[in-house]
Amino acid sequence: MKDDYIEFIQKVKTRLGIDLQLYKETQMKRRITTLRDKRGFSSYVSYFEAFNKDKDMLNEFTDRLTINVSEFYRNAKRWEVLKDTILPLLLKDRNRLSIWSAACSTGEEPYSLAILMKEHFPTVPVQILATDIDNNVLAKAKQGIYMEQALKELPANYKKKYFEMTGSLYKINDSLKQMLTFKRHNLLADRYPANIDLIVCRNVLIYFTDSAKENIYKNFSNALKTNGVLFVGSTEQIFNPAKYDFNLAETFFYQKINESPVKTPLY
Repeated sequence: MKDDYIEFIQKVKTRLGIDLQLYKETQMKRRITTLRDKRGFSSYVSYFEAFNKDKDMLNEFTDRLTINVSEFYRNAKRWEVLKDTILPLLLKDRNRLSIWSAACSTGEEPYSLAILMKEHFPTVPVQILATDIDNNVLAKAKQGIYMEQALKELPANYKKKYFEMTGSLYKINDSLKQMLTFKRHNLLADRYPANIDLIVCRNVLIYFTDSAKENIYKNFSNALKTNGVLFVGSTEQIFNPAKYDFNLAETFFYQKINESPVKTPLY
């Protein structure tokens, strides 16, 4: 049987603006093939034609492309470093913060940022931009309703303070929702926001090709103010940070060291 995967990814790029060639092929193709086979299609193009006409199938496909596994305070020790070292470092020479949670999935990460700011830096004005490529997960993030599993790393007093229980589900407090702006954003194609103090992008870049990651790091660097910080996941160390005008501030935290051209914020 002819492998029509190349034709399929061209059609996906035209229809959705998502370039699958920038993702690691083995992982992405395996994920798509599993979904295609589950839906009973023998070719990628026939599967594309089907989900192109069916909104539910299209949503299912988009969800499968993105890695929507998250939880509050994921890798809690890193959040302690953020609280005790990185945020005080940023606040040495600024009295307000602009934070971008890139690839925010269903919202656990940006809401964790909002909790951290409210608890430990309550007098600091903060803007938190939360973006993702998947409109479905953004809709869930805006709802702010979570199963208990997502809160397993969160201190118990935060659960009581910032969530309301509805049956077995936890609903986020409106005071946290008001701190966030949600927008759709494609890291591989869209223009980046600007003048950011802290970018949090964790456990996403491992799915991209090396060339795609290189472009994303450059764009992150340009998006940050001088001395701003990029916070990455535990398997996403940057091995040549100086290439992107970064210094290693702490493990998994990279500080922007050079001035970028004057930029205008997008939000």
